[in-house]
Amino acid sequence: MPEAKLLRTLKAMEVHFNPDLQAKLDKLAAETRRSTGELVEDVVAGYFDELAQTREMLDSRYDDLKSGRVKPIDGEQFFESLRHREDELLKKHSPQ
Repeated sequence: MPEAKLLRTLKAMEVHFNPDLQAKLDKLAAETRRSTGELVEDVVAGYFDELAQTREMLDSRYDDLKSGRVKPIDGEQFFESLRHREDELLKKHSPQ
């Protein structure tokens, strides 16, 4: 498993933040009684989880388009129809 090898190889990493972000991190660490390292590790892990989910969703949508299960729409036509629906809603709810 490549991740396990990476985790054994990567012992520690030093990260420098701008002073404002460091202050926020220090404050959160104090409030939660957790180390800044733990917090940063949680954030990075969450980011990778979110990235993997996004990638999976995009791959799935691409497969749907490629297979023909979903038909692409013209962006300009979509936004024009959206503007038209918005205009109709505004007319419907505006005082006359």
